[in-house]
Amino acid sequence: MAFTEPAPTPLALLLLGHGADPDTERGVECPGDLPPASDPALVERARAAKEALGDRLFILGHHYQRDEVIQFADTTGDSFKLSQQAAAHPEAEYIVFCGVHFMAESADILTAEHQKVVLPDMAAGCSMADMAQIDQVREAWSVFEAAGIAEAVVPITYMNSSADIKAFVGRHDGTVCTSSNAKVSMEWAFDRGEKVFFLPDQHLGRNTAVRDLGLSLDDCVLWDPHKPHGGLTDEQLRAAKVILWRGHCSVHGRFTEASIRDVRERVPGVTVIVHPECQYEVVQNADLVGSTEYIIKAISEAPAGSAFAVGTELNLVRRLAIEHPDKTVVFLDRDVCFCSTMNRIDLPHLVWALENLVAGNVVQQITVDEDTAHWARVALDRMLALPGVGAKD
Repeated sequence: MAFTEPAPTPLALLLLGHGADPDTERGVECPGDLPPASDPALVERARAAKEALGDRLFILGHHYQRDEVIQFADTTGDSFKLSQQAAAHPEAEYIVFCGVHFMAESADILTAEHQKVVLPDMAAGCSMADMAQIDQVREAWSVFEAAGIAEAVVPITYMNSSADIKAFVGRHDGTVCTSSNAKVSMEWAFDRGEKVFFLPDQHLGRNTAVRDLGLSLDDCVLWDPHKPHGGLTDEQLRAAKVILWRGHCSVHGRFTEASIRDVRERVPGVTVIVHPECQYEVVQNADLVGSTEYIIKAISEAPAGSAFAVGTELNLVRRLAIEHPDKTVVFLDRDVCFCSTMNRIDLPHLVWALENLVAGNVVQQITVDEDTAHWARVALDRMLALPGVGAKD
């Protein structure tokens, strides 16, 4: 009897980036056949497609991307910086964003009308961004109105949020922030209201309020969108200074105090440097805390022989270790932890997208409707107008 290889299950296809689960992920369709990951000619095919497109193409590579993808990026950086770079290259008809969905949305908002933003795999979402859906945020605001506090609340959304959420914040006189300017954004908000509604990352909001602004942990309450009334009473909402959305980064949220104790025992004289998306207890016990760009700069400028344990995404940590052989650079946690959604952008997806563009087929285009884009841009412009922010991410 001849052996027949079983067909891949829907779950297997989803994990491989070929399938879709519209009930749990936004915009995950990936039509067409991808080149096999084992194709030894993938690198050459990517080079050929990029060369064929020339100045019509500009590839953005987020710091957390795989090295196999980063090698083809025209520029690398954090999410907002990359979107600004795309807008600064109006000659590029195609902006291929090797990142995740909310980043590509920001690029579409900031770039010119003739530029088309492409995300090689639509399943490259962000678990944190997807923890705040627009209907949930509207429901929370209606509770604030019923409790009589809405007029005193200024909303701030982290860059890691959907265009819908950014637009909501824009309509409600709020602003966007990055991990670099969260402090100045929150100070701006408190100059305009008595309370801050910070979403979707509870840890960045808490760390900013308590560590940077000197508020207490008791000044912060946690709004859980999956509980009636957010799991809070009207009295708690009225007493709070900061209302944090119950969201987090699946990578940064995994680091613990135990991770820090362990690495200090294993690596004598190590400097623990972490991202502010980490839990409050982790940033309290770290030596240095800052954005991805801050982490890169700190390690780059450190003297030879320095040792760092880095609490951020593993692709970046591994790249920093390779780029600085005169220093010890290790991952803060013993367990491997890549950003699973960021890693969906791989060489087969990139080659597939580029070769389609060469053939005149625009695939995986990210578009934000005009009204949403307008109000999201309002919120982004408020951030750019903050003191000391300007064009910095």
